Amino acid sequence: MAVISIHTPEFDWEKNRAHVVQGAQRFGLTQPIYLDTDMAYWTALHNQYWPAFYLADKQGRIRLKADGEMHEGDADAVRFERMILRLLAER
Repeated sequence: MAVISIHTPEFDWEKNRAHVVQGAQRFGLTQPIYLDTDMAYWTALHNQYWPAFYLADKQGRIRLKADGEMHEGDADAVRFERMILRLLAER
């Protein structure tokens, strides 16, 4: 399993890689973070919301999506946890 973050900046100052690195360190994020400054990934996924969460399977297919903030124990988080366990069990 791999976690990859994609940061699509809303404001110009968010396009600065140093600011993204600083934010990741502040929140203890250790996964790779792709900086989508030209909104190419955002556009490819037809995304409309900050934040958005996507869960892909081993073949790269999007299996689950949630928009907006997610917190431990809320409905979206529970759905994601269940799907992660399901995907991990797949061959």
